[in-house]
Amino acid sequence: MKELGRKTVEEFRNAEKMPVVVVLENIRSAYNVGSVFRTSDAFLVESIYIVGYSAKPPHKEIRKTALGAEETVTWKYFRTTTEAIGELRSNGYRVYAVEQVSESLPLQLLEQEEPVKMGIVFGNEVTGIEQSTILACDGSIEIPQLGMKHSLNIATAVGVVLWEIVRKKLLVHQSINHHQINQQHQKS
Repeated sequence: MKELGRKTVEEFRNAEKMPVVVVLENIRSAYNVGSVFRTSDAFLVESIYIVGYSAKPPHKEIRKTALGAEETVTWKYFRTTTEAIGELRSNGYRVYAVEQVSESLPLQLLEQEEPVKMGIVFGNEVTGIEQSTILACDGSIEIPQLGMKHSLNIATAVGVVLWEIVRKKLLVHQSINHHQINQQHQKS
């Protein structure tokens, strides 16, 4: 694992996580839930909140697509999304729904002040996020789509959104590091 730059389970558990909680609202496919675990592991997501009838570990279909990430990524189950959002808010998170609605913000325009703790809600593969959940969120984020189909598989959508958040954080840290290096060279 070391030659590939992968963390051990212990290193993963002790690593600083992205201040992001993925909320899965009534995801019908356990395979999709497993894929979200795997993606969340890849991006060092803080936690996954599993809501409603979404499958939760231990589950053979989750295990098949998570490839062990269900053992590394922290998760918690809630009966309702209202309970999950309540816990996020009580811990200082801003909560966003990923859904195509009239007031949604295109993902590329999402600004992140450092350090913002974010809860990001993803909905059912067919019906999306419940309207009551959308109304309970601080805002909605939309993934721009240019083709005929204007929907993505939940696992794909999670990957796109998490990558954009991580990419922006990496750019900020890279810019800070580059600035510090330039200052050190100027002093020399």
